[in-house]
Amino acid sequence: MPFFILAVMFLRSVFKSRRQLLLENLALRQQVTMLRKSVKRPRATVGDKLFWILFSRYVDGWRTVLHGLHPDTVVRWHRQGFRFYWRWKSRGPKPGRPAMDGGLRKLIREIQAINMGWGAPRIHGELHKLGIEISQATVSKYMVRQKKPPSQTWRTFLANHSDWLAAIDFFTVPTAGFRVLYVFILLSHDRRQVVHFNVTEHPTAPWTAQKLVEACPFESGPRYLLRDRDAS
Repeated sequence: MPFFILAVMFLRSVFKSRRQLLLENLALRQQVTMLRKSVKRPRATVGDKLFWILFSRYVDGWRTVLHGLHPDTVVRWHRQGFRFYWRWKSRGPKPGRPAMDGGLRKLIREIQAINMGWGAPRIHGELHKLGIEISQATVSKYMVRQKKPPSQTWRTFLANHSDWLAAIDFFTVPTAGFRVLYVFILLSHDRRQVVHFNVTEHPTAPWTAQKLVEACPFESGPRYLLRDRDAS
């Protein structure tokens, strides 16, 4: 609509004298001034913005004919239109690799939940054994982030290493002759039974080491050995 009005005004102005054009221009300016005093700031439509963007681009001295608009407003509209144009021109599928299958993400998190001590390198290796080609960085990306570094609880440690775990301890037995005997005992956690025990009046480090050798011959000793830290 603004383009049509502008075209009609242009055609009419061709056949008017300079004096008549100046008087019409003065009358229009006076009306604009009256409207600015009585009406709040008008809301510009998309057509209005487009008209002033094109007008400012192709007409020299366009700033001098502005009365209801500030030049900075027209410049801002031009920048918004520029950004909108290039956003529209650049539309299309997102660049980069396609999103990973949801089932694979679920598998990574299930492996992590079952094996709390495993990090991205270990899970990455297990997936490669299954024939799943995926990078270690991608595995790390889809793992559940822990607030603290993952660590095994004491219950989990005992369950994972019960076959290689044994405990030793000493306890005392008073005799009828008022002597004190020290009983050495070795317990197997996987079978929950006493593997070896012995008694002495003077427990020493060499004696204890010898009892361990007797309890676990032929390199059959446990990988992990539990003991208390009392001073007796």
